[in-house]
Amino acid sequence: MKNFNLLVSTSRYNERNAMAELWFTFLITGDDYPIILNLDYIGLFAALTSLNPRGFIEHVKEIIKKDQKFFQFILKIIPIDFVCETNLEIINNIVKEHAPKFIKADESFKIELQRRNSEDINRDEFIEIIAENLDNKVDLTNPDKIIRFEILGNICGISFLKQGEILSIESSRYESNQL
Repeated sequence: MKNFNLLVSTSRYNERNAMAELWFTFLITGDDYPIILNLDYIGLFAALTSLNPRGFIEHVKEIIKKDQKFFQFILKIIPIDFVCETNLEIINNIVKEHAPKFIKADESFKIELQRRNSEDINRDEFIEIIAENLDNKVDLTNPDKIIRFEILGNICGISFLKQGEILSIESSRYESNQL
């Protein structure tokens, strides 16, 4: 589980079905050898694809526009940019190094933190330490960029996201209905 670039959620106990669904989707989008990893968290698994994760998500959004029932089990797909040990110093160094490449000086941001088996991490303290490295304006309701942390026990996935880069199946179905 030390390397993945997509985090996928499904409903409780549908991990196997969702994994099969993702495997098929990788095949039709051009990745013949993806790695799909079972996690120790109900309703969650990870994948490593040779495709650009954001490009893959955009391709899947186009598929869903044509067929709203394409996914029966997958609920959400999150691109992951970095995977590291859940160590605040390591995480902080990754943010210091990569945030300036992602967030322009005039852009706002917010930090999202999802914790699983990491109750010892204080949410407010974590966010405060990470935010200290950023001079940008914070906007919790409509940020230009989102720094998202997916803490999975002793592993942390870090994403530097623009709005709409997370694929939420229900949101995609809703958007398709609005066209």
